[in-house]
Amino acid sequence: MESSSLARTDRALAQRLERTEAASNASFVEARARLDPGSGAEWREVSGTYAMFDGAASPITQTFGLGMFAPLVERDLDVLEDFFASRGAGTCHEICPMSDPVHLLLLPARGYRPIELSSVLCLPLDEVRSGSGPGGVTARPIRPGEETLWAETSAAGWGSEPAVADLVRGLAEISVRGGATACFLAEHDGEAVATGGLFLHEGVLLLAGASTLPAWRGRGAQNALLAARLRYGTERGADLAMVVTLPGSISQLNAERQGFRMAYTRTKWQRA
Repeated sequence: MESSSLARTDRALAQRLERTEAASNASFVEARARLDPGSGAEWREVSGTYAMFDGAASPITQTFGLGMFAPLVERDLDVLEDFFASRGAGTCHEICPMSDPVHLLLLPARGYRPIELSSVLCLPLDEVRSGSGPGGVTARPIRPGEETLWAETSAAGWGSEPAVADLVRGLAEISVRGGATACFLAEHDGEAVATGGLFLHEGVLLLAGASTLPAWRGRGAQNALLAARLRYGTERGADLAMVVTLPGSISQLNAERQGFRMAYTRTKWQRA
């Protein structure tokens, strides 16, 4: 049952969710800059919008929160576009439907087009379902010394797509060593079969980093990881969990089975 205070998605809730994901990506960029000083990774805030640069080809190189915390004006778009262009990157904005609606006029006029949709789901943590996956699958936070195991298991979940696996490995290496992400393993008889991560910001628990070895898909590994991470967040004072998925994906269906509900659908806009 949903908390009455979260029975509907309003702007205040959307701001909490958007700021949490922005803070997560900013922490990642800071970790990249610290662990790889030559990367040029950095982020900047412009009127409440977080602009991330993690390399011209990185999926993290984009903005979050555009038009969510201040009215959207063209001079801010000028600053944001210069931030990316000066680093040899294109400009992408992840837009919440509750952002300043003027973006529907400004972005197309400046050469942007929508390229991607994502579902943002949330779950009040009044009650956290416990238990492990079927068949003896259990989940836990990683231990010191398991950082490489976590990154390699994350990449192995995408082994059928080598380019994606390489990308995931690189992102996972930064996440697991950056210090801001809590990383979890799912195991069966001591063998790592899946990974998950979480980021906690002002009471909101962002779940990410889901990857499962192909032979273990559909066998409860991600359910075990989800339960372990929700329990972890509740113990540390979180009152709300969120997850971002592709619309209609298995990840979305798994989250909905655990009680998550759709908050809104976002649109990513890219400047041609």
